[in-house]
Amino acid sequence: MRRVTILVLFLLVSLTWGTTWLAMRIAAETIPPVFATGMRFMFAAPFLIGIAWLRKTPLLFPPGQRLFQLVICIFYFAIPFSLMIYGETYVSSGLASIIFSNMPVAVLMASVLFLNEKTNSMQITGLTIAIVALAGILLEETKTSTETQWQGIIALVSAVIIHAIIYTQCKKRSCTVSVITFNALPCFLAGLLLSAAGWFFERPQVSAFSAHSILATLYLGAFAGVFGILCYFALQQKASAFQASLVFLIFPLIAVSLESYVYGYAISTQSMLFIIPLVAGIFLTLFSRRVSATNKHRDRSPQTNNGIHEHTETS
Repeated sequence: MRRVTILVLFLLVSLTWGTTWLAMRIAAETIPPVFATGMRFMFAAPFLIGIAWLRKTPLLFPPGQRLFQLVICIFYFAIPFSLMIYGETYVSSGLASIIFSNMPVAVLMASVLFLNEKTNSMQITGLTIAIVALAGILLEETKTSTETQWQGIIALVSAVIIHAIIYTQCKKRSCTVSVITFNALPCFLAGLLLSAAGWFFERPQVSAFSAHSILATLYLGAFAGVFGILCYFALQQKASAFQASLVFLIFPLIAVSLESYVYGYAISTQSMLFIIPLVAGIFLTLFSRRVSATNKHRDRSPQTNNGIHEHTETS
């Protein structure tokens, strides 16, 4: 029964994360990116705050970490998620998901830089393979493109880097709040901030918003932003961190397939071939971190797992 539960949760998270990239593309068709991200968070926040109220979960971080809660609002929610949807106005949703699937690689690099985490040969091999494969995909996909596509790629890569840095800072500060506390209030504040900024700077024409874009934004907030978070957290409770992280190998394939089906657009054959070493590199990175964590567990007494992956969605 436990294996069935893990499988169901794994499939739900993979489908949720895989579909969010297409939803972001649809949302950005008629809604400016910053305002759309603000709407997304405003749709999600009432559900998250309601869950916090029902479960009597605090909205504020513990004393001493509340300034960091504001940092999370801006640098985990507001800026990266705006960069994601902004990037999708210039690149395909499939390519965007492939870029974001490299989060485990970015987290490894950030952990080495900011936490002085030791690496092994398997980690370095996986990291190198993933970076080279991603570079091959990006170069292949931008062969005949304009400079604007590089704008989108830079925005998406920046979002990945910012998320990875916040991960390391959470781990460094032993940020062990619940998944609801981590998401609810920062999500609400980011929604207010981005909605106001988008309204002032982007001057959105509400009458021009299509029903598809509004529904896509609602899906991103109320479903992916709430259901996706809770499912991933439940998956981590039932499965090992390694098993849960394998979602990063699956959701890009769903995103690429969906875009091909809906829009008739697919990345090139050469890029598809590069996905094979990319998946292998990410897998090696995840597996090597699992081995490293197992060895640490044997060497010393158990410690609280406080990584940001206990609190987060990718998109």
